Amino acid sequence: MKLTRRDFSVGMAATLAAPAFIKSAGAQGATIKIGMVLPVTGSAAEQGKFALNGAKLALEAVNKAGGVLGKQVELVTEDDQTTNPGVVLAFSKLAAQSDIVAFLGSIRSTQVHAMAPDVLKLGKPMAIGGTDPNLTHMGNKWLFRFRPNDSYSGSVIADYGTNTLGKKKWAVLHSTDAFGTAGGKALTEGLAKLGITPVIDQGYANQSQDFTPVVLAIKQSGADVLGSYFTFENDLGIFARQLRQLGVNIPWVGSPSIVGVSSTRLAGASLYGTYGVADYAEESSPVAKAYGKAYRDAYKLAPDNQSAWTYDAVNVLAKAMNTAKSTEPEKVRSAILAIKGYEGAEGQYNFDENGDGLHGYNIVKNEKGNIVFDKHIEAKR
Repeated sequence: MKLTRRDFSVGMAATLAAPAFIKSAGAQGATIKIGMVLPVTGSAAEQGKFALNGAKLALEAVNKAGGVLGKQVELVTEDDQTTNPGVVLAFSKLAAQSDIVAFLGSIRSTQVHAMAPDVLKLGKPMAIGGTDPNLTHMGNKWLFRFRPNDSYSGSVIADYGTNTLGKKKWAVLHSTDAFGTAGGKALTEGLAKLGITPVIDQGYANQSQDFTPVVLAIKQSGADVLGSYFTFENDLGIFARQLRQLGVNIPWVGSPSIVGVSSTRLAGASLYGTYGVADYAEESSPVAKAYGKAYRDAYKLAPDNQSAWTYDAVNVLAKAMNTAKSTEPEKVRSAILAIKGYEGAEGQYNFDENGDGLHGYNIVKNEKGNIVFDKHIEAKR
């Protein structure tokens, strides 16, 4: 396996230079290349590292099992800088390499939206981690999602907070970017199906340092439960601390960022007792548990959803190409759409006609820093 890259920071270079992922230049023509756009710099850099780790772990397993079409698989990466211009530039660099047969997209919905027109123009499969439902419903047949979309998370958060926790007076909090706006809308729609209108629906700007006005608005609303969609885990960590400092201790059910490694580390005890929807939960299945062990053995830390979806995506792309006996885009696309009942680290993949592979979420609880699996809720479609 070989990892090639451009414009990566020196600090990340050491991570990428593991001998297991290096091949000589003379072997390049004998490999199957997959391009990966990810944040190496910018506010999502830590999540990008998890995403890269998951992809590397899958590539190692795929290559050990014989690779794709009898060839070893190579990952070619570009830094999207956690910005829209950055992701467009990163994808253009990868798209210019005609021997790249498929792609892993950015982990953020906003960045996926930015490069989606170029993906459509190129016409090659791209696995994505962005959860905005619109991404797979805007006529781009080359986007395949490896996380549940937020129409599912909204209904699952609403169901759990209302029917399991028994709360009715909802505060809905979300970022005002593509991800947060779609997530907030999905949650309010999920609540509407249960006959509930939120007592407050509050947006906030990414990279805020002071959430005091937001916290006070929630406190004064009389809400008895909070549902949230935070784009960046550092924002969530700051908000959680300020929420508790100002005396708001209502139950909180959040999107996957609430149980991310970065947010739980930053917020500490402020997130104890909270709940989250998690596409990856280590105790949710034998496959998830095996993946968790493999990740810990390889990297000496716990995995999260940003690593699990890229792990599954590489495995599914390899499976699709081997099934199709081809890297021709249309044949690979058809093979992906035909995948049903595939057990991955994130869950069971059943791709629909839109390119969504997962259709439910796990509910987990933060028990004094330990993320504990509660139940899986399959969303109604």
